[in-house]
Amino acid sequence: MNPETTIEVINTPCLVTDVAGLTGRIENQIRRDSESPWSIDFTNVHIVAMRKMDENFREQTSKVDWFVPDSQILTWAVSWLGAKGNERVYGPTFLDYFIRNADISLTHYFLGASQECLNQLLRKLQERRPGIKIVGSHDGYFKNTDEGAINEEINQLKPDLVWVGLGTPKQQDWIHRNKKKIKAGAILAVGFAFDVNAGTKSDAPDWMGRFGVLWLYRFICEPRRLFKRYAVYNSIFLWHLFRQVMVSGRSGK
Repeated sequence: MNPETTIEVINTPCLVTDVAGLTGRIENQIRRDSESPWSIDFTNVHIVAMRKMDENFREQTSKVDWFVPDSQILTWAVSWLGAKGNERVYGPTFLDYFIRNADISLTHYFLGASQECLNQLLRKLQERRPGIKIVGSHDGYFKNTDEGAINEEINQLKPDLVWVGLGTPKQQDWIHRNKKKIKAGAILAVGFAFDVNAGTKSDAPDWMGRFGVLWLYRFICEPRRLFKRYAVYNSIFLWHLFRQVMVSGRSGK
């Protein structure tokens, strides 16, 4: 990747892009027909902080090709550190945009969520873009011993895109272990996007996303599950971002 297209936030090279630009990048990458799928992680503050603090998670994400800023706070950080023309590319919104606007000849495979959620997701996506080519899917409740069969199915179907909604860090771990085993054009770790687009979970109002407090909405909805993510990892992110900005200031950058 051209280094000018990324901004390093703490230790994560974040792609400078927007929704339409990322769509075009993915389409172009798929057309190159490379030997290994292109991996794309929709990255938030939690993921950046985990990459800083958790060596195992850093290894799991070491082969990600594009880290796309998915949260408003991370997008602001990319701008503060010098990016121009970038915008937040929120996973649930991007999935909807791509299905509606990308080349309709592209083929899609979906991995993740419950079977009920997955059924609703596929039905709604087909309603939004009649003629969209969804060639296969598998729910997210599988054992490691099932991965061989899932990989075999994907390899038989050879989809252009594999959308992975297993949640962090499970989706990153799955991609890390299976990226070289499957035949696809691109693999996208989109987490919460399946639930939002299926309508099985509500998303925050748009204004909360614009003001960078979407995390607060999700925390109120699931306080027990998300307490550590927001109380601990948000603090880690802000501290290390502050240190990075201070170091850059002292060096005259």
